[in-house]
Formats: sequence, structure tokens, C-alpha cells
Amino acid sequence: MESTIAYIGIGSNIGDKPFNCRYSIGKIDQLPGCHVTACSSIFKTEPVGVTGQDWYANCVVQVKVSQGPSKLLRGLLRIESDMGRIRRERWGPRIIDLDLLLFGQEIIESDNLIVPHPLLHKRRFVLEPLVQLAPDLMHPVLRLTMGQLLNRLPKGPSVEPLDKLYSSDMPVVQNLYRDL
Repeated sequence: MESTIAYIGIGSNIGDKPFNCRYSIGKIDQLPGCHVTACSSIFKTEPVGVTGQDWYANCVVQVKVSQGPSKLLRGLLRIESDMGRIRRERWGPRIIDLDLLLFGQEIIESDNLIVPHPLLHKRRFVLEPLVQLAPDLMHPVLRLTMGQLLNRLPKGPSVEPLDKLYSSDMPVVQNLYRDL
């Protein structure tokens, strides 16, 4: 299978949130046929759609993938489970949340997967880090760039850089998390 560039949104609001994000990036890079090629900064974000929860750490990774989207999704769900994620309520607190945002320019609608992520264009906590990585990337349905989508968002929940994770020398990032 040819390689595809995918983007994965990562979030955590339980425990050491930045560590949880970093740890999951190492685990994503270890998935068969998956190679993390770029990471955004980690952003501190307010919860969206719920009240009474702690703030989140969010980031986005760019991944070169030589497997199909369903297999990638299964790997992401396994990482969530292995890290202790328990799904009790929609938008509830979580140790880790891994969302397949984009898979090349594919449009996928199945029972267990919708790509592009149906709320991607409405979420500042996804668009801010995604624009760091690929401001000119085109949304395959809306036909607007990620930068244009971000600029169209109304003021909303706070999104501020928390931690600089991106490294242009990705092997260094990979080695940091390879043994976790």
C-alpha cells in the first residue's frame, strides 16, 4: 500500500496531561506502518461542550501511514485502552483521546469512522495545532484551507500554547518515547 499522510488530534484532561500526549505520540509511532513525521506544540485548552472539567492538553501529529484508515483507527483505540481510557459519558474526562482528523484527502463515512472528523472545522483546539503543521492543507469536503477555517471561527474557548513539542528532527522525538 502507498503511504498516506494522516493527521491525528490528541487530547488529555486527567493526570499529567502533557505527558499523556507525549506518551501517546510514542505509541502512535510504534504502530505497524505508522511513522510520526511532525508534531504541533501542546496547547492548554478549555473543555468544549461540558462544564466542571479540568482544562485539556491538546496537540496534533502528522503521520505517514502505509495502512488503511480502519486499521489505523483500531490501533488508536488500542492505545487509548492500553493507557486506561474508559468511555463512560460523551465528552467526559479522559486520560487520552486520539481522533483521526484527516486521512489524505479521503472522505470516509462508515458506521465506526467519519473522515474528515465531522467537528474539525468547528474546534479551535484542533485547528490551532493543525494550522501550526499545515496551514495550507485543504479540507476535502469544505474546500477551504485549515488556515481559512481557523480564521472563520468566532471567538471561543481559550487555546494557548503550553509546551513546545515540535521538533524538525523527528528521530529525536521518536527516541524519547520509544522505550516508554
